[in-house]
Amino acid sequence: MSRLRIGITHGDINGVGYEVILKTLSDARVISNITPIIYGSPKVLAYYKKAFNNNIPSVTISTAEEAKPRVISILNCNSEEIRVEIGKSTEMAGLAAYQALEKAVADLKNGKIDMIVTAPINKKNIQAAGFNFPGHTEYLAQEFSNDGHLMILMNSVIKIGVVTGHVPISEVSSRISKELILEKLKIFNDSLKNDFLIRKPKIAVLSLNPHCGDEGVIGDDEINKIIPALNEAKEKDILAFGPYSADGFFGSMEFLKFDAVLAMYHDQGLAPFKVIAFEDGVNFTAGLPIVRTSPAHGTAYDIAGEGNANEQSFRSALYTAIDIYNNRNFQYDIEKNKLNLDELGDLSEINKYGE
Repeated sequence: MSRLRIGITHGDINGVGYEVILKTLSDARVISNITPIIYGSPKVLAYYKKAFNNNIPSVTISTAEEAKPRVISILNCNSEEIRVEIGKSTEMAGLAAYQALEKAVADLKNGKIDMIVTAPINKKNIQAAGFNFPGHTEYLAQEFSNDGHLMILMNSVIKIGVVTGHVPISEVSSRISKELILEKLKIFNDSLKNDFLIRKPKIAVLSLNPHCGDEGVIGDDEINKIIPALNEAKEKDILAFGPYSADGFFGSMEFLKFDAVLAMYHDQGLAPFKVIAFEDGVNFTAGLPIVRTSPAHGTAYDIAGEGNANEQSFRSALYTAIDIYNNRNFQYDIEKNKLNLDELGDLSEINKYGE
């Protein structure tokens, strides 16, 4: 069996991206069964290897096909004029991040790599390069033209999805609808089954307003949108429960009773998530035909270049991508080889002779 070819985009070159990539791939156990390909700059890689006194061998390649198993390959996506300015947001860094992402996505579409793991970008400076999206999630959703997507933050303890992602808080209520909640619940339910092999996932759904709206006193989103969505979800055999008020739900550790949690907006889900799972959290884009993960942290300019960045989140993102890819293939094989019960006829007759 060929080793999985994993594309790793270098993200913002002035943040902690190269540091966590190098720390992760320096562990021989990590790369023993994969073919890692960094989409970035050999010049920047050399800069950080020297800065962190990291002597791990790497080879520069021109195409993904040249990459070899158990060897760290760097595929050049950037100009030789590229310049590192540690801890600073620059247009050059934004362009370099976009070029690497664009090339990795093209190779993923063409089957040259099996999945991508994205290092953090700066959502502001990358806009100057023509990246007109709030983040990776929205960009990938457009590139792979799916019927819907869901941003999931996860670790071994909790999985949190959000109905609305990178949108201003002032627009959250107007963006939420019964239909959107149902769409996100269906994507979440399917992902939990196919990507994580949970047979009958239980999903907790949070309210939007404090105290679940107090029966309309503090808002009617629960009455008009969330509860109707939950009722329809049950009709579609989705085990969704709630709505739960976020403060009490997380304060009482209620989330431990569920396989996943659907929050209404970004910080409602991500704030408690990062308290619970900051060191090893993973961002996964569900609902796409491809596998993409990333660490749950940002560029961390404040500690860039110091050698103190914790690589656990990036390592978890790498392992999670592999697990999801393998789980999807496992599920596909089961479906492909499933017995046709119509052709078998009456199973009671078969069982009678087998007793």
